[in-house]
Amino acid sequence: MSESTRMLLGLAIGIIVMIYLVSKTKIHTFIALIVACVVTGIIGGMPLADVVKTLDDGTKQTTVGLMTAIKNGFGNTLKSTGIIIGLGVMMGGILEKSGAAERMAYSFIKAVGKKKEEWALAITGWFISIPVFADSAVVIFAPLCKAISKVTGKSIVGLGLAMAAGLQLTHCLVPPTPGPTTAASMLHVDVGQMIILGALISIPMLIVAVLYCKFIGKKIYQVPNDEGGYDRKEFKQEYIKSMEELDNMIAQKELPGLFISIAPIVVPLILILVNTVLGLIGFDNQILEFIGDPVVALAVGTIIAIYGLMGHADKKKTLNIMDDAIKSTGIIMLITGAGGSLGNVIKVSGIGDALGNLVLAWPIPVILIPFIIAALMRIALGSATVAITTAASLSAPLVGVIAVSPLLMSLSCCVGAISFSYFNDSGFWVWNGMFGVDDIKDQVRCKTAVSLIMAAAGVIELLILGIFMK
Repeated sequence: MSESTRMLLGLAIGIIVMIYLVSKTKIHTFIALIVACVVTGIIGGMPLADVVKTLDDGTKQTTVGLMTAIKNGFGNTLKSTGIIIGLGVMMGGILEKSGAAERMAYSFIKAVGKKKEEWALAITGWFISIPVFADSAVVIFAPLCKAISKVTGKSIVGLGLAMAAGLQLTHCLVPPTPGPTTAASMLHVDVGQMIILGALISIPMLIVAVLYCKFIGKKIYQVPNDEGGYDRKEFKQEYIKSMEELDNMIAQKELPGLFISIAPIVVPLILILVNTVLGLIGFDNQILEFIGDPVVALAVGTIIAIYGLMGHADKKKTLNIMDDAIKSTGIIMLITGAGGSLGNVIKVSGIGDALGNLVLAWPIPVILIPFIIAALMRIALGSATVAITTAASLSAPLVGVIAVSPLLMSLSCCVGAISFSYFNDSGFWVWNGMFGVDDIKDQVRCKTAVSLIMAAAGVIELLILGIFMK
């Protein structure tokens, strides 16, 4: 058995073991993910501990061991998401208990019109993810999705998934987000053209995604309850409230004003957006860069929520709200970090490279080569940005050799990276945790399925564009 075959076999067995443990045993998802890391790494040929060799020139070369890869993957993932999740759920608790989330939800519905909530959230996510990291945006907008679900009677699953679909599309397709920007650079594509065509091809993908979200929201029907959890039941049309019912319900409540209700969300978004735009034009300012960091920006939003919405409440009540909200984050962080561990084990072991080299030899339409490489990288590594970067680097030698537009090849890398959000993707676990999707079958029917649907629509677009663009 060749080394690359052994690596790929290790990945397959690791994933199968994890799925079996989660679906058929009492093993917790966090433990199952760690077991999958160990199985994948051992079969893939990783040393169990770090190996240090002294080369002929006296320098030392370190081969990363399995446990180091697991720990590094866990730590690096939570380094970027852990603080954001913690701040986000504290802010969300205040928005919910103060009535601000309900005020936002009602104003949102009045503005977009009844029965259009999924479309509005998807379009909001589409715009927001251009300047804001997608996982951060999921945390920031989770309170709004929950409030809309509670007010309208629509399933939180369909609403939250529609928002996530919009976030995922621009995160993968539209610069200045890192993935598509890197692909454009590696394949020598004009960034302006990448923005225009990336945005255009994302529109049909968004449409099919929202239609699926509306469908799955009825199949997996659950709404937030007053205890902070979710009530799940079989969907009935009578659960959906009419506009008159909403008006009467809101009229009976004392809710905060719209401006102070949206400020904790809008202010962080503005800070992040300003930092992104100034970075694009080459303006360097350490203070603006500092306050535009997602962690700092979200901390500012949380402080605004505390004093703007709970200024009248006593200290103990305010702290209890935040304490109750943050209790649910422990398991979210553990599972998110373990997903990062699995991705890092696969990366360090060389499985990702083995997948990429395998695809380059396949007899398929050239425009699909970057797509398949990126899709396999997404399956293997979890990170869409890494998948795009890997696919672009492996596809770059083909530019000028084959009769396919470099712009289309760049977009093919990006569409492929959308295709498979599952167990080793930190965003997969953030979304499941935020919206209470616990069953593994439901998780696949939501985040994984919608990513595959969007990618399928993208492939059709790429094949059509490939006829006209050379």
